[in-house]
Amino acid sequence: MQFGKKALPLQRIWRECPFPPTMTKTMGKRIKKLKKIRIHREGTNALLYSLFALVAVAVVLWRSFDSWIPFAAFVLVFGLAWLLVLNFYRCPIRYFSGDTEKVAVAPADGRIVVLEEVDEHEYFHDRRLMISIFMSPLNVHANWFPVDGTVKFVRHFNGNFHKAWLPKASEENEHADTMIETPDGQQVLVRQIAGAMARRIVTYAKDLEECYIDEHLGFIKLGSRVDVYLPPGSTPCIKMGQATTGDLTVIARLP
Repeated sequence: MQFGKKALPLQRIWRECPFPPTMTKTMGKRIKKLKKIRIHREGTNALLYSLFALVAVAVVLWRSFDSWIPFAAFVLVFGLAWLLVLNFYRCPIRYFSGDTEKVAVAPADGRIVVLEEVDEHEYFHDRRLMISIFMSPLNVHANWFPVDGTVKFVRHFNGNFHKAWLPKASEENEHADTMIETPDGQQVLVRQIAGAMARRIVTYAKDLEECYIDEHLGFIKLGSRVDVYLPPGSTPCIKMGQATTGDLTVIARLP
């Protein structure tokens, strides 16, 4: 803006602005909903309480023995265990830098264990591109929305706790289904699956709520898996065995 000149009318400013009002409004809503978490909220209490307990025991050992060996052994063993738990609950702040239109990104960190077209009979009753990501206990266990859109419904199913990479885990294990409809009407199903070690699935998605890439869909504790069912005609952008980074790796292009 140059001083001394007449201010431009608002309509002209919007015309000359590289971002039109509708895009700016959408971007604002998207940024507002992002959850900027470095340590996931699911682990905050457990980490704090366990840290206090470790410090208290360490102080007692330090004061109770003339030798430093009991103190050092305790700190080494339980300190390492605490760091492993801290690593499990880490939740890096990520932003997808590309165009989100007709793009599906990885909903989780892990490795591709299924990449094939399957007959989906529960919701779609047609063939879908199925992509499954297995998360080991060392992976980040936060889950992200793979597409922009609106949550149609969220459903939770009790079940078994088979090893998450087994094919039967997708249907028989405890899982939570989130159906998303993209802005152009395509439907995408995200299935959070409990594994042999996982005992809790958390889903933040709510029925009829708008959702965006970069926003957290949920969290699964310990080893687990996330399946994504994409519309017919979707083109995969990954291969079997490939490592994925949640919210950053493009797994498919939608038709």
